[in-house]
Amino acid sequence: MLQNLSSFQQRVITGIALLVLIGFIGWLDNRLVMWVFLGVIYIFAFYEAMKLFKLSSSSAYFWAAFLWIIAYFHPNPDDLFFFIAIIFASSLAYFHNFDKRLLLPFLYPVSGIFFFLILYQDFGVGYMLWLLVTVALTDTAAYFTGKAIGKTKFSDTSPNKTLEGVFGGIIIATIAGSFLAATLVPWGIAFIITFLTALSSVFGDLFESYLKREAGAKDSGDLL
Repeated sequence: MLQNLSSFQQRVITGIALLVLIGFIGWLDNRLVMWVFLGVIYIFAFYEAMKLFKLSSSSAYFWAAFLWIIAYFHPNPDDLFFFIAIIFASSLAYFHNFDKRLLLPFLYPVSGIFFFLILYQDFGVGYMLWLLVTVALTDTAAYFTGKAIGKTKFSDTSPNKTLEGVFGGIIIATIAGSFLAATLVPWGIAFIITFLTALSSVFGDLFESYLKREAGAKDSGDLL
């Protein structure tokens, strides 16, 4: 079914599903349940990333699974990225024919999913929903604004994006997201962080487009 939908429609459906599921899991407010839920996304996203980058390595899957398991028990999962860097550097030095592209799935999407786990552990589900809503609104508003008034190409990396659409997406997401964030933090902080999140979302999406172009893939999968 998803194959018959556009890339934008897939992202909207995925975003809505994530919001509903995270809202429900957040209502349960159980760390183990959240870890399992994000772990399922993590596994499928890593698999799709390996396909996207045309990689085949059983050891990469092992290290990905190992890191996620350790993340549950480790008080600061963000420290594990130093562990990844050490393993990568050691393998690069010892195995001269080590495929450097194996680092790519750990940069995207592993780092993003780890960030969600860290965000939940440190701040709670409300901040996760804030982030997801802001990102989803940026993408959706940019799409419709671009369709309505878009004329100026934003970047060669993503030819379908327009400058007008990007500005519209950032403005709408910042305003709407700030109201949601204001229930969690003071208004001024809510506005600044929401704006930076919307801006980062645009370039994060652009980076995904760049990776797809480099990999020669038209689509990066149902989750990525």
